[in-house]
Amino acid sequence: MSVLIAFLSLAVESVLGYPDWLFRAIGHPVTWFGRLISFLDIRLNHATDPDALRRQRGVQALLVIVLVPAVMGLFVQLVLLWFVPLGFFITALLATSLLSQKSLYEHVEAVADSLDSGGLAMGRVAVSRIVGRDPEALDRAAVCRAAIESLAENFSDGIVAPAFWTGVGGLAGGAAYKAANTADSMIGHRTPRHEAFGWAAARFDDWINLPASRLTALLIVLAAFLVKGADPGSARQAVWRDAKKHRSPNAGWPEAAMAGALGLALAGPRSYGGIVVDDVFMGEGGRRDVDSADIRRALKLYRVADYLLMALFGVVSVIIFVA
Repeated sequence: MSVLIAFLSLAVESVLGYPDWLFRAIGHPVTWFGRLISFLDIRLNHATDPDALRRQRGVQALLVIVLVPAVMGLFVQLVLLWFVPLGFFITALLATSLLSQKSLYEHVEAVADSLDSGGLAMGRVAVSRIVGRDPEALDRAAVCRAAIESLAENFSDGIVAPAFWTGVGGLAGGAAYKAANTADSMIGHRTPRHEAFGWAAARFDDWINLPASRLTALLIVLAAFLVKGADPGSARQAVWRDAKKHRSPNAGWPEAAMAGALGLALAGPRSYGGIVVDDVFMGEGGRRDVDSADIRRALKLYRVADYLLMALFGVVSVIIFVA
């Protein structure tokens, strides 16, 4: 049943997304999780405490961050399935809030549109909405690479991973994943404030994204067979050769697959808050002179890979029910 919930939520969210009016009315699960994380960060993370204590409290905070949404998700799902007519479909509709297929496409497409209509200045503004690197340090090619890298990485942790954990644990599994991933983005940084306190959030996020990052790379490789001009052989080679070289144990997999499929060189040295991260290139030997047309090629590849993801959950749902 959880797999079918994931399948239906993917199908609905790809069309409807998360409505703006709903966000204005009640916010979004990520904003709710963010308030809980901020509260725990303020209450438990004190600069005067020794690092060992801050790390211990970070573990405690992570337990609260993960368990509270999980318990609430489980409670809501059980109530809907047991007592509410069409509760199964309402559960799937609620699970759409954990996905970002439509918004990811729109935000990345906006970078290409901005570059084509407003030039580099507008492109920098658009890409700054989806990446954390310094926009003023980006030339046109770097803006395009950043958009494609964000597309690949967020396909993994914004779509494949929450769908995977929803398929494993229903609304509880998906909510727990999304809360943990939000914690990593907020406190899982190697800064003086969060080096110790955010250690557990960062490590846990690495672990729970392992299956999704590998599945995402596979989906991109398979999609390359179906997209004109994409190269599945190069995508597979890039994953095998470059994914493990990335500083993240997970981000390199979808980025390498995307780079190889499109014949591009992605990642490489980047600047965050004035600090240069000397990362290696995914898609070694690929073209670095990336333009807005390449963003649109990446979006086509993403769209097909996303359809393959939906098909996978649909097939698994049929197999489970038939068995």
